Amino acid sequence: MTRQRIKRWLALLVIHIFNYFPIKKNKVILFSYYGSQYGCNPKYITEDLLKHTEEDRFDIVWAVHDRASKQLPDQVRQVKMMSLRYFYELCTAKIIITNYRMTDLFVKRNSQYYIQTWHSSLRLKQIEKDAEDALPASYVQMAKRDSEMCDLLLSGSHDSTKIFERSFWYEGEIFEHGTPRNDLFFQKNHDQKGEVFVKLNIPSRYNILLYAPTFRKDNQLDVYDLDYQRLIETATKKFGGEWMVLVKLHPHLIAKSSELVYGDKVIDVTSYDDIQELLLIADILISDYSSLIFDYLFTKRPCFLYVPDMEEYTRSDRKLYFDLQELPFLSASTNQGLYEKIIDFKEDTYQKGLEDFLDRIGSYEEGMANYYVRKRIEDVCYPPNK
Repeated sequence: MTRQRIKRWLALLVIHIFNYFPIKKNKVILFSYYGSQYGCNPKYITEDLLKHTEEDRFDIVWAVHDRASKQLPDQVRQVKMMSLRYFYELCTAKIIITNYRMTDLFVKRNSQYYIQTWHSSLRLKQIEKDAEDALPASYVQMAKRDSEMCDLLLSGSHDSTKIFERSFWYEGEIFEHGTPRNDLFFQKNHDQKGEVFVKLNIPSRYNILLYAPTFRKDNQLDVYDLDYQRLIETATKKFGGEWMVLVKLHPHLIAKSSELVYGDKVIDVTSYDDIQELLLIADILISDYSSLIFDYLFTKRPCFLYVPDMEEYTRSDRKLYFDLQELPFLSASTNQGLYEKIIDFKEDTYQKGLEDFLDRIGSYEEGMANYYVRKRIEDVCYPPNK
């Protein structure tokens, strides 16, 4: 028997034992990307609970891999992923919240309540059953099992609900109240923007161009060939002011981000946990097939798609839910084409396109998602009339 199989067997034994322990009715355990970060929807649900409920109403636990590197609120207890303490907290929590699939080292108890927030309000590239041929068989098996355990799935739009109903192997309740992490874009947040500039050590006088592409299945970097200095010059020519470029690669590429060539006024922010904070301060977003474009549209700021490998990507990686021409964002397949799209950008046309697109997808985003999730959590932990 291999060491890995022995570890898995021991973990399942521990889970079996801890599943005899009583569930703590107000305990909420959360994860983001399997413990790699403090961010995404679970972060915003956490901070809403802390802000709008009494201090002892909920016992909030976050599972992370590297406790020393994460700065979580003082009221939140941290536990190391896959430790003995982690399994105890997981097995005795009333509510489990994640933005990704749970692994097979989660044996849900009958009285536990599992909220799946997923990690996008809408998506451009196909997911789950719609992309089953492109996914490893082991992942598909895990995803099917995860869907069977899920009690609540959050949706950001009518179109997103339809995708979930078709592709998620899930027949339970879909919560059509928006995406918790997108509430940020409906709030007055000038102070928060300033805090992000301080975290990044960037002078507040700079305008920010954020380049945040998704990954390719071969994890190659050659498609990320933007000329950052030319981009800065183009943004300055079109919009004026001083510009800085932030490059946020997908978390899958965090070990490779240093291989890209950066230059003056260009910063690698791939290891920054919370992409929403980067979207918050970005005056321009350049992406490709990443679902974060559908979050950024709520800022109403310019977004451009740089897609030099469109044919290759849709043939060998993932097919798309939308034709790029259906989207309100201008797209280009070359550096020169991208510069021209930026120079030709028309604000009125863009804003009208955003409004039409939001109507077409049936957006549920109103800045109230965290409120509705909080109310559901309270009803589960403290049932009314009991």
